[in-house]
Amino acid sequence: MTLAKKIVLLLMAAGMLLAVFLESVPAQSQEMKHDMSGMAMGAESPSTAGYKAAMDKMHADMMANVYSGNPDVDFVRGMIPHHQGAIDMAKVELANGKDPEIRKMAEAVIKAQEAEIKEMRAWLAAHQAD
Repeated sequence: MTLAKKIVLLLMAAGMLLAVFLESVPAQSQEMKHDMSGMAMGAESPSTAGYKAAMDKMHADMMANVYSGNPDVDFVRGMIPHHQGAIDMAKVELANGKDPEIRKMAEAVIKAQEAEIKEMRAWLAAHQAD
C-alpha cells in the first residue's frame, strides 16, 4: 500500500473517530455527573495511573500542535503524538499485564507504531516547506 493510500485511510479513520468522540462528549459528561455519585472511588492501580498519564500526555501533545493550514502536514503532526500515546500505553501493558496474548499485542503495537512514526517524521521532513 502506498504512503498516499495509508495517509488517506488514516485521515478517514481519524475523521470518523473525531466525529464519534464529538458526538459523545456532551452525553458522556451528563452521564458522568449522574453516575459518579454512586461510584466508589477506590485506589488507583499502577496500570490505571500509567494509562491515564499516557493519555493525558498524548492529548496535551496533540493539542499543542500549531496548525499550518496544510491538511496533510496537520494530520501527520497530530498522528505522531497519537501513535506515541499508543506506544506508551502498550508499555504500561508490558509492565503490568499478565495475559500472554495481550502482551504480544502490545509488543506488536509498539513495533508498528514506532515504524509509522519514523515514516511520518520522514514524510514531514520532506514536505514541511510545502
